[in-house]
Amino acid sequence: MGKYILSIDQGTTSSRAFIYNESFEIVGKAQKTFPQHYPKAGWVEHDLEEIWSSVTNAIKGAIKDVRIKSFRPEQIAAIGITNQRETFGLWEKKTGKPTGPAIVWQCRRSAKICERLRKSKVAQKMAKDAGLVLDPYFSGTKLMWLFENNEKLRKRAKKGELAFGNIDTFLTWRLTSGESHVTDTTNASRTLMMSLKKLDWNPTAIKTLKIPKNILPEIKASDANFGETKGLGFLPDGIPIHGILGDQHAALLGQGCLKVGETKITYGTGAFLVMNTGREIKKSKTALTTVAWTLRGKTIYALEGSVFIAGAAVQWLRDDLKIVKSSAEIEKLAGEVESSDGVFFIPALAGLGAPYWEPEAKGLIGGITRGTQRSHIARASLEGIAASVAEVVEVLRKDSKLKLRSLSVDGGACANNILMQTQSNLLRAKVKRPVDVETTARGAAYAAAIGVGMIKMKEIAKSHKVEREFSATWTKNESLEFMKTWKRRIKGLLAGAY
Repeated sequence: MGKYILSIDQGTTSSRAFIYNESFEIVGKAQKTFPQHYPKAGWVEHDLEEIWSSVTNAIKGAIKDVRIKSFRPEQIAAIGITNQRETFGLWEKKTGKPTGPAIVWQCRRSAKICERLRKSKVAQKMAKDAGLVLDPYFSGTKLMWLFENNEKLRKRAKKGELAFGNIDTFLTWRLTSGESHVTDTTNASRTLMMSLKKLDWNPTAIKTLKIPKNILPEIKASDANFGETKGLGFLPDGIPIHGILGDQHAALLGQGCLKVGETKITYGTGAFLVMNTGREIKKSKTALTTVAWTLRGKTIYALEGSVFIAGAAVQWLRDDLKIVKSSAEIEKLAGEVESSDGVFFIPALAGLGAPYWEPEAKGLIGGITRGTQRSHIARASLEGIAASVAEVVEVLRKDSKLKLRSLSVDGGACANNILMQTQSNLLRAKVKRPVDVETTARGAAYAAAIGVGMIKMKEIAKSHKVEREFSATWTKNESLEFMKTWKRRIKGLLAGAY
């Protein structure tokens, strides 16, 4: 049996590959970016071939990065995959060639379809069975849009010529040379088409969204054998893909949040909060219910809140407003002032996620005076991200009726100390940042290792190490007043007051 695990982390803006040894230390890694495509206002697309190229190059780079003389790719025991979840594509079953661009989770093109479906009791029940809401965020309505607007694709799908899948499915298809058309319960739970209770495709959803069932992948447990590598060249044949988890689910596992009430926040392009609720399916009016994972024959559920824009707000300040030259510079700039001096930033650059679910909302910067400087806007952007997250945590606490056992953070933006301190202040809770912030990749590695028997569930929490813990420095009244003002501004934004 091999000694190493290859973890593929396919994200919204880049693909990364990590090689872990038996102690789950990273011995090799690489990252490759790929472009985003915005053909129309509110539309976001990826090129599946560009994603595949970034993944293959990242794997090659990670193998090259290993400095252990005895290492050989043949020693890789298993592959784990974690991915941007709701982004999906269609490809030809015969050739594996994409039929068009991948439609990204941020894309809002199915907003009108969602409006239409909200008037249907059947569609409302479909969403409830999936634990989700009728929002363009999820791939089901965008797949429906695709077939409504492309008759040729619809006919080909009905004939069984096409395959559908989120990015995990596409990568597995390519890694196995088309022999595996599969997904796991976590990714399937993000399509609007899976029943949370039955962990299978929901016939009512498929009928409501007018999706041919023959294009859907087989749903498996997160630690199942999803197939073996074949015909790649850069990897030997026969390495099993033994772990698949959507990115936020992988981060929850990678953070060692195995107990009920343990919660993690991932600060990436968006901010995603997931609370472990155990074997019980908890319902919420504004948060999402999802599968945390299916491992060792047991399915654990979670509540999730999604903030669509987090790190992307900083990217916008960097790339479009040119306020900073690098993302890391935002913390230094924000630190030049003690407060935002009344400036506020509602980062609804792709609509509002939980708890509002308003896809047409627009971002807003306000409170500006002649004295406003770049530093005030920088600090307001960090406060806006933290306030958006704090609202979701409040919902998770209330709807789950569970005690918040711990709050762990990861993702690129968690390196920002001002953001983390502000988050702790608004939540009035301790925020724990791990030594290894690459918890998404780590979670996928754990799932693969569990699949091949390299690690047991109980050993995961023991390997989790905290680098820094942030404690609230604001009084309770200060945090409550800040959030009260924040909610008033959101209400004004939604009412068209701005």
